[in-house]
Amino acid sequence: MEAWIIITICAAFLQNLRSALQKHLRSSLGTTGASFVRFGYGFPIAIAYAACLHYFAGYELPALNAEFAFWSVVGGLAQIFATILLVYLFSLRNFAVGTAYSKTEPVQAAIFGLILLGERLTPGAVGAIIVGVVGVMLISVARMPLSWRNLLVAMTGRTAMIGIASGAVFGISAVAYRSAALSLHGPNPIMQAAVTLACVTTSQTVFMLAWMLVKDPPEIGRVARSWRSSSLVGLAGVTGSACWFTAMALQQVAYVRALGQIELLFTFAASVFVFRERINRMEVAGCLLIVAGILLLLMWK
Repeated sequence: MEAWIIITICAAFLQNLRSALQKHLRSSLGTTGASFVRFGYGFPIAIAYAACLHYFAGYELPALNAEFAFWSVVGGLAQIFATILLVYLFSLRNFAVGTAYSKTEPVQAAIFGLILLGERLTPGAVGAIIVGVVGVMLISVARMPLSWRNLLVAMTGRTAMIGIASGAVFGISAVAYRSAALSLHGPNPIMQAAVTLACVTTSQTVFMLAWMLVKDPPEIGRVARSWRSSSLVGLAGVTGSACWFTAMALQQVAYVRALGQIELLFTFAASVFVFRERINRMEVAGCLLIVAGILLLLMWK
């Protein structure tokens, strides 16, 4: 099995864990605070990871450049906005359905990858991604009678628009991160990904901290007091990001994010066993289509 596949599955699991922990934080923190903790408590770990690769594994530090700085800023700001949208989405729908709406990202990432990087997909891969997105659409209408009208309403309503917007901005950030890592022309993909992660999470922390100082200073105190649970979010978030960055340095973004839809299986498990949220047959059918899309992607890539 190719390395990027294993790394992506690990990334999806860790991302789901981080999202579940963030959902719990919404009871004590606002949307901004719950979004901030993944960066604020994660950036020291990201810096330490890059330092360990350099000092203990012997990897050379790549030279930073203007192109890297541009894509890092674009990716970092896009990820902040997408995370805020996703955390807000959890307050509108249950954990599983909220996450499902954002999983239109692979199609959008493929489009952004084509426009920004000129990356093309095989016809089989396009078909596999579409199968997965159909699964997402089934999940989005699982709580109402199945009809074209309800499908249209579900995909154009406020909740859907927020989720789809979240997926779009996540897609932009993913393509930007791949562009940033590739612009380093570094010694190897692992080090390129680690340096990108360290720089991005540090700048995100500074930006969001400044934002909270201006808009909601008391939230900083709440974030500090929740350090036990927030540090777990930061650890899961930065570890997952390290996996995503590495996978995207090794493989096209659309393939990585399409395989990353496996996160929904972890999400439904968390929804049922952790949050005690019930799922129905339509949601199960949507999950099966997502799995089918992933398997087809791996076969036809």
